[in-house]
Amino acid sequence: MLACGKVDGTIMHGIVVDHVTPAMALFREESFGPQVSITRVDSVDEAVRLANDTEYGLSAAGFTRDLARGLEVARQIESGICHINGPTVHDEAQMPFGGVKGSGYGRFGGKAAIDAFTELRWITVQLTPRHYPF
Repeated sequence: MLACGKVDGTIMHGIVVDHVTPAMALFREESFGPQVSITRVDSVDEAVRLANDTEYGLSAAGFTRDLARGLEVARQIESGICHINGPTVHDEAQMPFGGVKGSGYGRFGGKAAIDAFTELRWITVQLTPRHYPF
């Protein structure tokens, strides 16, 4: 453990755990606390494989100096949201929010909310009789 936060009343300070492996529950389960896990890998391909080796897929983030490479890697990660050089918690009202796999069904936010929570229909009303020529 690199940093271990203390509990201060209802506030829990952050914790950083290094050398987390896929065999650990911390790697496999979603954590909604102030915690960061570090899993060390030997290649970008291994990092993508491990990132996708989960039943969840809400949000992901990667940090790089090479934005083109960052976009290439982001396209390979199975998540509803993927940030490059930004935190995974980054909501904006107009952006679609939602995950894949066990982390969500559909999207909400902005135009995506209209698409996800409505069904397009066409309804007509004819008030007077019409005669169609044959």
